[in-house]
Amino acid sequence: MNVLAVLCPGQGSQKPGFLSPWLELPSFRDRMEWFSTVANMDLVSYGTTADAETLRDTAVAQPLIVAAGLCSLLSIFPRPADGFRQVSVGAGHSVGEITAAAATGVITAEQALVFVRERGREMAAAGAITPTGMSAVLGGDPTEVLDALTRHGLTPANMNGVGQVVAAGTLDQLAALAADPPAKTRIIPLQVAGAFHTAHMAPATARLAGYAKAITTHEAHARLVSNRDGHIIHSGHDVLERLVTQVSAPVRWDLCMATLSEMGVTGLIEVPPAGTLSGLAKRAMPGVEILTLNTPDQLDEAFRMITEHGGNDHAREIQWTLGVAPTKGTVSFSSVAPGDEVSAGEVLAHVEAVHDTHQVTAAHHGVMGDWLVDNGDEVSPGQPILRFGPLARSRREDLPAEPNATSTSDTTHGSDA
Repeated sequence: MNVLAVLCPGQGSQKPGFLSPWLELPSFRDRMEWFSTVANMDLVSYGTTADAETLRDTAVAQPLIVAAGLCSLLSIFPRPADGFRQVSVGAGHSVGEITAAAATGVITAEQALVFVRERGREMAAAGAITPTGMSAVLGGDPTEVLDALTRHGLTPANMNGVGQVVAAGTLDQLAALAADPPAKTRIIPLQVAGAFHTAHMAPATARLAGYAKAITTHEAHARLVSNRDGHIIHSGHDVLERLVTQVSAPVRWDLCMATLSEMGVTGLIEVPPAGTLSGLAKRAMPGVEILTLNTPDQLDEAFRMITEHGGNDHAREIQWTLGVAPTKGTVSFSSVAPGDEVSAGEVLAHVEAVHDTHQVTAAHHGVMGDWLVDNGDEVSPGQPILRFGPLARSRREDLPAEPNATSTSDTTHGSDA
């Protein structure tokens, strides 16, 4: 079975002028101008005429990257519902997870642009408190690399796999690492404005947590891989919480790629500004077809890949909600039986992984349906393991009628904790 994934890049992927070829598409320019209005900044100008130093500004780069990714996806799928039916899984590196959250329907594009604008501003402000930065550590023995970072008081902010770890901390700590590198490594300072995904970003996390209280979310229409731990997340509340806390927590892109491999992904499309994630995938996921989408001339190639690899088994329009395995492991059922009434958040099953156990919970009040696996089965990340749905009509009739009540949409979603 073919499985299509969409990858959304993070900060550092932007390049001067990368939007210019896309603006030849009238619809793309219109959307970018709308996103510029929402973000209250001239994203069109930044994506076409700004120099590298301007794009290095966190407050500029982050909204620009998210807007570019969302506009390119609308060029591929003018009707987002078509994307939900074709793309099985999405993932984003750092700020790219905001792009992925909007693309899978957890938040709206407008919410994403406002959130990322504030994220960029708050992270830039946090980075100005103490002189901090980041350096890529290439090669070396993984254990020795992590030991060296610990010795110098640094955080492995990005675990990108295939011999690449990004260290973050104060400039003095990074200088000490450069003077005393682990054996067989290269240390490359990165052009970023702070120690992202570390405790230095705590002030930004606190502010974003406040903003998040005003954001309404929905469950993801396709599987979404969290860069916190590589787990499949469907609950909109959980996705938003992870978007907030990821600012000061390491990015485990290595675990994201492992999950994509375990899911059997056969095709990857990285949206612009593309290149970094495609390069990592080429080394870590051999045999997978990869498209580094950077110009509209490549859209025909994207359409071909969608035809050959697309098809989302979560997109069946039925009234049942799917509960999926958040990670690889062994499933065990709770005491809930098919036909039982369940409450929102009630534990329906557990998935025991190598080092810990994860819950699969009910996303809303309803009735337990069928088990889709057997108790004790080995399951893969994102695999549907159960389904539950709305209360049966006979039970609803016992409840007092509510004036002006509305029904929920008939879509399939996943749930996990």
